[in-house]
Amino acid sequence: MDFKSLIGHCKEYGFIFQSSEIYDGLSAVYDYGPYGVELKNNIKEYWWKSMVQMHENIVGIDAAIFMHPKTWKASGHVDAFNDPLVDNKDSKKRYRADVLIEEYAEKIEAKNIKDIEKAKKRFGDAFNEQEFRTTNERVLERQEKIDDALGRLAKAMSAGDMEGLKSLIEEFEIACPVSGSRNWTEVRQFNLMFNTQLGNIAGEEGKLYLRPETAQGIFVNFLNVQKSTRQKIPFGIAQIGKAFRNEIVARQFIFRMREFEQMEMQYFIQPGSEMEWYAFWKETRLKWHKALGTPEEKLKFHDHENLAHYANAAVDIQFEFPFGFRELEGIHSRTDFDLSQHQELSGKKLQYFDPELNENYVPYVLETSIGCDRMFLSQITNGLQEETVPDADGKDSTRVVLKLHPALAPVKCAILPLLKNKEELTSKATEVFNKLKYEFNCQYDEKDAIGRRYRRQDAIGTPFCVTIDFDTLEDDTVTIRDRDTLDQIRVNIEDLKHVIGEKVSMNRLLEKL
Repeated sequence: MDFKSLIGHCKEYGFIFQSSEIYDGLSAVYDYGPYGVELKNNIKEYWWKSMVQMHENIVGIDAAIFMHPKTWKASGHVDAFNDPLVDNKDSKKRYRADVLIEEYAEKIEAKNIKDIEKAKKRFGDAFNEQEFRTTNERVLERQEKIDDALGRLAKAMSAGDMEGLKSLIEEFEIACPVSGSRNWTEVRQFNLMFNTQLGNIAGEEGKLYLRPETAQGIFVNFLNVQKSTRQKIPFGIAQIGKAFRNEIVARQFIFRMREFEQMEMQYFIQPGSEMEWYAFWKETRLKWHKALGTPEEKLKFHDHENLAHYANAAVDIQFEFPFGFRELEGIHSRTDFDLSQHQELSGKKLQYFDPELNENYVPYVLETSIGCDRMFLSQITNGLQEETVPDADGKDSTRVVLKLHPALAPVKCAILPLLKNKEELTSKATEVFNKLKYEFNCQYDEKDAIGRRYRRQDAIGTPFCVTIDFDTLEDDTVTIRDRDTLDQIRVNIEDLKHVIGEKVSMNRLLEKL
C-alpha cells in the first residue's frame, strides 16, 4: 500500500491524528488515537519486558525531562548538536544540506534499480543481481558517483565543513524540490535543542532545555542505580521516554517528529570488552525485530560512515519504509565518553569498583536506541495490506487488513452478535464480552451487517472475531474467525479464554527470543 493511503488509513481508523488539527495542525507533531495508543503501548510493553524482565542484570528508570543545563554541556549537545541548515533564496524553504546530498545519491541509485528491474525481466531466473552490479558499465559508473558523493559528504560532516557542503550542493547542481532553483544561501549550523526558562530566573542561569535524548538521564543516575540495586558490571539501565528536537525538516509522517518517544538501554561494561558486546547486542536486537514476523529482506544493518563524537563503532538496523531503507534502531559503542564528561564537569566520581580486577574505572557503554514512533510506523507499514478474498456469497472482494502480530494488536478479540435486533443474541454476546474483558482488550460491536463488521476489525488489526449466533443459544459454542487465514471454527465459550489467549499472548512472543 502506498504511503499516502497508509497515512489516510491511520487517521480514518483512529491510529494517528494531526496535533491541534482544528487549528490547522502543528507541523511534525502528532497525537495517537484510540487504536494508536493501544498499539504503541503494546510495542513499549514488548520492548520493556524483553529488556528488563528477560535480563536479570538490566533494570529500568524513568528520569525527568528537565535536567540541569550543565548536563547538556557535558554531553556535547550545547556545542555540537547541530544539523547543517541551508535556505533556498527563491522558495524561502529550509533544508538540511546533508539530506539534499543524500537524496542526490538516492536519485542515482534509483536509476540503477530501474536498470536492474529491466534486466530481471529480460533474463528471468538466470539473472544475478550481484554480477550485474559488478559488471554493467552504466551501473558501475553510477555507483562510483554515489560512493564519491557519500564519501565526500561524510568527510565534510566529520570536519564540520559548512563551505565544503555548499560546494557539493553546487557541484552536483542540486535544485530546490519546490522551486527548482539553485539559488542557495551559505550552509550554517543549527542547534536542534528547544530551550525554556526555569521559573522567574532570567538569562543563562535559568535556561533549561527539553531533552533531545533520554540517554543522559541514565548516565547521571549511573551510581544511584548501581548502588541501590547492587548491580555488578556488566549491567544495563533501560528507559522509555519523550525527547524533543527542533528538526529543520521534519517529514515523512511520524518518521521524523519534533516530539517523539525513545526506548533506550545503556549497557555498562569493562573497557576493552565493547566489541564483544557490540556484536552480541547487534544480533540480539535483530532477533527481537524478526520475532514479530518482520520479513528478513525488510531489515538490514547499515554501518555508520560518519561516527558521532562519542562513538568508536555504530550501526543502524534499517527497515524498508515506503520511502526506502531508513534507520529504525541504533546500536552504538559510546566508550566512556558520557560518564567521563559528567565526572569532569560535575566534579563527582562516576566510577565502578570491580572486585574481580580490584580496581576502579569509568565503565564503557554499549547503547541500543529505538524510536517508538518509528517502530510503530514499521509495524503499520509491514502489516497494512490490500488483498482479494472470497465474500460471504462466494464472490471475490477486496479487503484492507492490518496483519499485526497478535500480541501487538490494539484489540485482541471482537465480540459480534449475529443480529443486533435479537435481544437473546445481544445479551449473550454481552455476557461473553464481560467474561473476556478481564483477560485481554476486547471490543463489542453490533452495528451493520456481520460482513462489514469483519472488515472494520480487519482494518484495525483485530486477530479474532467471535460471532454469537442462534446455535450459541442451544449449545454454548461460538464461531471464531481468524483475521489472516479467514478460517472459522466452533469453540465452546468456556474455551475462548485459552484458545485466544495462547495466540495473543505476549509471553509466547517473548519465548521466541
